[in-house]
Amino acid sequence: MKTYFAASAFALAATTASAQDVSTTLPSAVGQVAPALEAYSTDGLIGDVWSGEQMSMRDRALVTFAALMTRHETENLGSYVELALDAGVTPAELSETITHLAFYTGWGNATAAAEAMAPVYEARGVTAEDLPAVDPELLGYDEEAEASRQDFVQSTYGDVSQGVVDTTEQMLFLDLWRRPALEPRDRSMVTVAALIAAGQPEQMTFHLNRAMDNGMTQEEAGAMLSHLAFYAGWPKVFSAMPVAKDVFENRGS
Repeated sequence: MKTYFAASAFALAATTASAQDVSTTLPSAVGQVAPALEAYSTDGLIGDVWSGEQMSMRDRALVTFAALMTRHETENLGSYVELALDAGVTPAELSETITHLAFYTGWGNATAAAEAMAPVYEARGVTAEDLPAVDPELLGYDEEAEASRQDFVQSTYGDVSQGVVDTTEQMLFLDLWRRPALEPRDRSMVTVAALIAAGQPEQMTFHLNRAMDNGMTQEEAGAMLSHLAFYAGWPKVFSAMPVAKDVFENRGS
């Protein structure tokens, strides 16, 4: 531990003002109860990981929010909402992230996140006009690719649960995924973050490919894995690493 702290001292001194704001998410009780954890948090997580140039502060804040929501860690979620807003995530984007991830992490996680966010939005004067429309004009989509995806799902699972197949098509891919309040890249990015945090890497291939098709780079994807190791845990990230490796290799990255 001492070796790591000594090596990271210079990096901590060079921490940007934005990264310093991350310290507000660390409860004061941590230092009282686990000073070594506080040191790892300050020197490693805040001083090194959050300051990494491979992924923007804004994206780090968004995937952290997605991971915490997925894990139902709402006690300190408000401080991460503050951080995300300060880092450039808009109230509409956070709102849409909750709506989107309700389908991927469960309604209870989404409603709990909404309750944790409400005081922050109220304090900042966020109004209904700042939030996504309930029934917006939807983005266009690749009809051929969607038809192919739907044919596969129908032929594979139609005799298992036609209800799931129908809802997946009509509510998720023909509606939710086409809502404009999140950029397609960001919608896929928070989905991948949620799958990692939930320990469901078997669902990652499609969504990581989709994120990269929409502009996420391999460097950013790798940085997201490194970042989420601290918030989802090393075992979940190492379970996701083989999937990411296959995606990168198959794309020729």
